[in-house]
Amino acid sequence: MSQISVLLPDGSSRSLPAGSTLLAVAASIGPRLAKAAITGTINGAEADLSSTVSDGDSVALVTADSEAGRHVLRHSTAHVLAQAVLQLFPGAHFSIGPAIEDGFYYDFALPGGRTFSEEDLSAIEARMRDIVAADQPFIRSEVDVDQALSLFAGQPYKCEIIERVRGGAADGADAVEVGGGDTISVYRNSDDFVDLCRGPHVPSTNKLGHFALMKVAGAYWRGNEKGPMLQRIYGTAWESALALKEHLTRLEEAAKRDHRRLATELDLLSFPTELGGGLAVWHPKGAIVRKLMEDYSRLRHQQGDYQFVYTPHLANANLFDTSGHLGWYADGMYPPMEMDNGVYYMKPMNCPMHCLIFRSRQRSYRELPLRLFELGTVYRYERAGTLHGLLRIRGFTQDDSHIYCTEEQLSDEITSLLDFVISVLRRFGFEDFEFNLSTRDPQKSAGSDEIWDKATVALREAMNRHGVEYKVKEGDAAFYGPKIDIDVRDAIGRKWQLSTIQCDFNLPERFELEYVGSDSQRHRPIMLHRALFGSVERFFGVLLEHYAGAFPTWLAPVQVRVLPVAASHEQYADEVVERLVAGGYRVDKSAADDQLGKRIRTAKVEKIPYVLVVGDDDVAAGTVGVNPRGGEVERGVSVDDFIQRLASDVAAASQD
Repeated sequence: MSQISVLLPDGSSRSLPAGSTLLAVAASIGPRLAKAAITGTINGAEADLSSTVSDGDSVALVTADSEAGRHVLRHSTAHVLAQAVLQLFPGAHFSIGPAIEDGFYYDFALPGGRTFSEEDLSAIEARMRDIVAADQPFIRSEVDVDQALSLFAGQPYKCEIIERVRGGAADGADAVEVGGGDTISVYRNSDDFVDLCRGPHVPSTNKLGHFALMKVAGAYWRGNEKGPMLQRIYGTAWESALALKEHLTRLEEAAKRDHRRLATELDLLSFPTELGGGLAVWHPKGAIVRKLMEDYSRLRHQQGDYQFVYTPHLANANLFDTSGHLGWYADGMYPPMEMDNGVYYMKPMNCPMHCLIFRSRQRSYRELPLRLFELGTVYRYERAGTLHGLLRIRGFTQDDSHIYCTEEQLSDEITSLLDFVISVLRRFGFEDFEFNLSTRDPQKSAGSDEIWDKATVALREAMNRHGVEYKVKEGDAAFYGPKIDIDVRDAIGRKWQLSTIQCDFNLPERFELEYVGSDSQRHRPIMLHRALFGSVERFFGVLLEHYAGAFPTWLAPVQVRVLPVAASHEQYADEVVERLVAGGYRVDKSAADDQLGKRIRTAKVEKIPYVLVVGDDDVAAGTVGVNPRGGEVERGVSVDDFIQRLASDVAAASQD
């Protein structure tokens, strides 16, 4: 066959000489695409541009400005990072270097226990740019296990990965490195550098260049705290200088919004070392915001026909054995406590206890759907290196609901939950949502194929009925059932996973939950797990960064601060405070024992929505000077008019 035909994503086809590559396909479409393409797919499988296509193949080209293209750019840049480090630090050992969201990293062990310095990062980045300028091609080849061990002799981490391939244990990061199977793929882009990798990669290093090295951090090999501590160099890479600059600008803005810094500056909460890692104490101002969040959650659940429950903070091991957590989630639980009447665990989830509430008496189909709600505190042993303020914490409170329904009610219930979730997120100022469907991991799941299929179909149908677009995350489900995760984008475009809806046929089976149907027979209910905030703590942290500490008026811990110009105005200032407090507003006063300008600046630093200044004219006319956050100062505003304005602000910001 001298000519072959390949199918393009738009349904058209291209005729090419036999033996043509993906790059030839791109060239047949046009010179601009041939220049822009960096990899492609053949029948859905990722492939280098040098890969040969066959007659009848479905092919697609990947450009650098796509999500898939950026992933390739970043992984290819990680290889260049490793190459530069090995050149600059003879005797260094390298382990893994995957692409991650917005960037990449690579883990190293330097000889003599040396650590990377800031000067080292500058030298490494300079050497990387030399490699990029050299236009070195990425060349793929395949070797067997013994050949790979010989190729990477003297590199213990690479050899361990290869040996795991021999033992059939390669997965996760290993699979990224080698691709799995008995044949191992490697990429060479110079005579002195080769790396394990399944690929694909850019054709050559000159396709790279818009990158920056960000920081160095410690990282345990394979995440095992008992294993060697390596040094992880983080970097970011983009398709253009403009995209890189925009990302670095976002990082600068994100640093200004870091919730840990803001929590300290605004006196909201703290993480005392005496408590231990991953545990916070809430100060009065932070507690006010948290209470407002929780009160709103309780109100919405009460309006949604949920029934409130409370459960203890620990339970006998038998409960978590029945639920499956000891079999599937033990690494994320705190160690057991040996008691005189058994072994106890701090609860990592509320769901097993809610199942006990359902099972406490005979249930009728007339009670379903039964919606149980709890602001329940749970405890999970997050590794020290993963802790991050409120965003990754060891003790936290979930706005946790478990809904028990019939199979016929399932789709309607999930559809209703989607409306509920979106309305709650909008109340707190989020408008940009992404939906993800996480499906079963056959290696890490419980239950039959039949119940998993039913649960997955129900979630799909609900999202289709709701008219939302969604992505599928293969194998990312919980061990007990598939789920919908709802991500939001914040004020500077960052994505946060917050709410989740999980469909579970498994726990009702494990706990032998039953209801009596209209046919007088016993039936198994279906269980939905649902958290809107995800956790109160994490949601608070995201909100704090979203608003950069400037909470909307309805959520602000102090809504109004009254400033008398001088001591002679103190009594009138107190009267204004009393009127506002009587109206249910959160108000304080800053006495005239310091300069007015300094007190105004302090109020602005504290991000208080309204600062009221009162002087001689105000005392005489019953007015206030209004200094709104981010707005123009107004003089001579009557107190009644200000209260009306404040009421409108609070009502507008808190509408459902």
